[in-house]
Amino acid sequence: MKEIILAYQGEMTLKGLNRSKFEARLAKSIRYRLENLGKFKVSSSQSTVYIQPLEEDLDMEEAARRVSKVFGIVKLSRAACCDKDFDTICQTAEAYLGQTLRGIRTFKVEAKRADKQYPMKSPDICRELGAFLLSKHPHLRVNVHEPELEIMVEIREHGAYIHGPKTPGAGGLPVGTSGRALNLLSGGIDSPVAAWCMARRGLALHHIHFASPPYTSPRAKLKVRALARELSEYTGNCTLFVVPYTKPQEYIRDNAPDVLFTVLMRRSMLRIAAMVARKCELEALITGESLAQVASQTMAALVCTDAAQSLPVLRPCIGMDKNEIVALSRRIGTFETSIEPYEDCCTIFTPPHPKTRPSLDEIEAAEAGMPGLAELEQAAAENVERIPIHIGDDPEF
Repeated sequence: MKEIILAYQGEMTLKGLNRSKFEARLAKSIRYRLENLGKFKVSSSQSTVYIQPLEEDLDMEEAARRVSKVFGIVKLSRAACCDKDFDTICQTAEAYLGQTLRGIRTFKVEAKRADKQYPMKSPDICRELGAFLLSKHPHLRVNVHEPELEIMVEIREHGAYIHGPKTPGAGGLPVGTSGRALNLLSGGIDSPVAAWCMARRGLALHHIHFASPPYTSPRAKLKVRALARELSEYTGNCTLFVVPYTKPQEYIRDNAPDVLFTVLMRRSMLRIAAMVARKCELEALITGESLAQVASQTMAALVCTDAAQSLPVLRPCIGMDKNEIVALSRRIGTFETSIEPYEDCCTIFTPPHPKTRPSLDEIEAAEAGMPGLAELEQAAAENVERIPIHIGDDPEF
């Protein structure tokens, strides 16, 4: 009995003449994610990706887990593949799902006949296969509304595929089909969620983190590295840029009005991030800001922040509340690392009463009083530490 993974495309099916480019990128991503598990054949047909093992004893459970995190796949299933002879289909269904059927009470059979030349129609397949399985498992009953197990038979061009319920995939578009961007990864809950959201829309991305030793500890940097590693399960390999930000941050603290510190710091970070992004030919910046969540994320503050540089700033969390962001961080597996108690530089020197409605004029006036800031920012951008992040790296720290 041959087992295969069927991965079903989502919105890619709505693409026009460029659909083949999306499918090629998706297949490349899947091949790369499975590369160190063994040899697989990856092909596409009828809005489905067929992932076929070419070696014995490959870990299909792990392969399915990895494929479920590849953007561009909405659902997937592990399936038994056989010839389209109906007797063979019956025997394969019993061999593949018989053990599961022995442990339940109700089931139903659904059929999809993509090959319209197949002589049996879908209702006939459901009825006859259901009768066969009932003969093998007399304790079972058919329940078409709420079965404990739904058995799916797909009659396709090159064979028949039998499987249980489909499991959810990551959805979205294949990474790399929408451009490349740089994500500001602070170490909190929001910024990993922002990275995931934008990668899900097809962006290939790298991360940038601002470290301010001795105010931030080496553990904070290791925490961010762990977050980047966890995200790589979805985004693929990337680079984490760590900016030595102590001198610019101290300079702002010592030379600017206390109530404007947070916005001035955010503008400084965006300028440095833009320098790194342009050097790496990245087209946009990503942040985890949510409107009105904190003082630096009011409408007035965001206007001032965006004016610091000219690259587009993408904020996928802007309309989410904290509960929604936390729920998504739990879903993608970054929450537990994000709440580790190691401070990032955004939380130090924070004034007790920051100004929530700064004007661009007063922000620019404050920066005019800091003539040495540009040089410090340039030095920080030129001395970033580059940390390669690979899928499969040890996430522990």
